[in-house]
Amino acid sequence: MSNTALSHGLKVRHLTMMGLGSAIGAGLFVGSGNSIAAAGAGVLISYAIAGLVVVVVMALLGELASARPSSGAFSTYAAQGVGRWAGFAIGWMYWFMLIMVLGVEILAATEIISGWTSLPQWILAVVLIFAFAALNLFGVKQFGELEFWFASIKVAAIIGFLVIGVLMVLGVIDAPSGAGLARLVEGDGGFFPRGAAGVAAGLLSVMFAFGGIEIITIAAAESTNPHESIRRATFSIMWRILFFYVGSVLIMLMVLPWNDPALKEGAFVAVLERANIPGAATVMEAVIVIALLSAFNAQIYATSRMAYSLSERGDGHSVLLKVSRTSVPYVAVLISVFFALVAVAANALDSQGRVMGALLDAVGATLLIVWVFIAISQIRLRKELEADGTLRLRTWAHPWLGIFALVSIAAFALLMLFDPVGRGTLLLACGVFALIIVVYFVRARFVSRSRDLPAQ
Repeated sequence: MSNTALSHGLKVRHLTMMGLGSAIGAGLFVGSGNSIAAAGAGVLISYAIAGLVVVVVMALLGELASARPSSGAFSTYAAQGVGRWAGFAIGWMYWFMLIMVLGVEILAATEIISGWTSLPQWILAVVLIFAFAALNLFGVKQFGELEFWFASIKVAAIIGFLVIGVLMVLGVIDAPSGAGLARLVEGDGGFFPRGAAGVAAGLLSVMFAFGGIEIITIAAAESTNPHESIRRATFSIMWRILFFYVGSVLIMLMVLPWNDPALKEGAFVAVLERANIPGAATVMEAVIVIALLSAFNAQIYATSRMAYSLSERGDGHSVLLKVSRTSVPYVAVLISVFFALVAVAANALDSQGRVMGALLDAVGATLLIVWVFIAISQIRLRKELEADGTLRLRTWAHPWLGIFALVSIAAFALLMLFDPVGRGTLLLACGVFALIIVVYFVRARFVSRSRDLPAQ
């Protein structure tokens, strides 16, 4: 009989840096400029609101994960708290979303790298995809160690960026004229140049940026002490990420006008170029590549483990349960890698990026659906966890915290319905979710009928 069990090689430091690494990727390094362009300085409000809701949702998820560690994380809890159909739909919806993000991370990284070499972008993408597939197949301990150092570089770079930014604002090193807090209210429109609509548009952009933090609850099942590891890692990650995001965007807005075209092209590099520190912009460009590749690495891990967990519960093909001698679900890893290649190929064939763009726009809406089921699962499972005596991380103000999350998510969805782009992405995400639910019930009926057939 083949082994189908995962290992337990991850430590708290691995989980913490993995959560940071998966969230600090394209959303911050590439998407922050677009968020600023959408809302101006008002994007700080967008980050604060989205950040608060993410902290609440992660607290709810952390409670569940510390009590019942599972590679399926929120998918498992949705199955337990809402119904098996919900676990199936949320799990495969999340898997599909991350597959799309895999394509974005690798394409964003190779776009930068292609500027350093004469190699075509698609060749670089294919080489890197296979390289990270190999890294994920080595074993979870090696993966965790690599991700720890990848994420450490990113965190150090952001801290360095924040320090340089503060020195620019204080006038200690070179900075554009007018740099400082006053720049937040300068220019046409002041702090809210796009008005409330801009803040709403910024929210839609920011929601994608915060995606990835939930990966630590997926990884918790492979940690040495899952219950304690998730309890210690969850809150430290939430507040650090909020600080990094808001702090970085605040520096950008204090150094350069919100409508400076350079911010949209590459906000971090644009700020450092104004500092006139030799090599600083080039180093940050390299760090951005590392950040994107690190997030790509973590997301290969997350997609493979989610597929493994779904199959373990009978909601995926049994082939996805095959585990290597290093306790890695290698078939699930290879399938995730295959679809990453498909995403790259789709982008190459779709020169205008319409298909990939539409799918990526739906990522934020997909996260909203995932968050809804996290909140509902926590509310419905709380009494059961208390009765089991497994509740190690207790969120405050139950059930009002979960209700606050649901009301906030409903408000986000309402904003999307009044936004032309947001409305389309929300409807697309809901359509995909509904389709997956239909697949679940059709599959369930087919399996039921197959079992009822007489033996031949």
